[in-house]
Amino acid sequence: MQTLLSESLLSEFSPVGSASTTVVEPVGALNASNAALFQRQLATLLASDCSSVLVDLSQVETLDSAGLMVLISAQTAAHQHQKRFGICGVSPSIRIIFEVTQLDRAFTLFECRADYEVSLAS
Repeated sequence: MQTLLSESLLSEFSPVGSASTTVVEPVGALNASNAALFQRQLATLLASDCSSVLVDLSQVETLDSAGLMVLISAQTAAHQHQKRFGICGVSPSIRIIFEVTQLDRAFTLFECRADYEVSLAS
């Protein structure tokens, strides 16, 4: 597994386990001010040779409609590139956003990375 660490959404790669899965860890806010950068990062990852992408939202404090649109676009791109896409670490306050918008039905939300890894094995 490869981890994309994000500090103000600037990317850094560090190998962890299998290189076929990339974990993306945005930090702070995922909103209109940084959505375009985050979308470019995800698009680059999805065009790469990884087979799956997991977005870990455990460090995200706020999420607005622009952030949601990036996640929707990323899931669509993953499907087009025939790659797995998941989201984990969703805090209760952000989970409410997914539920109110009914996007919890469109995304596969995992409690933690380990749950995502188990799903890849099946």
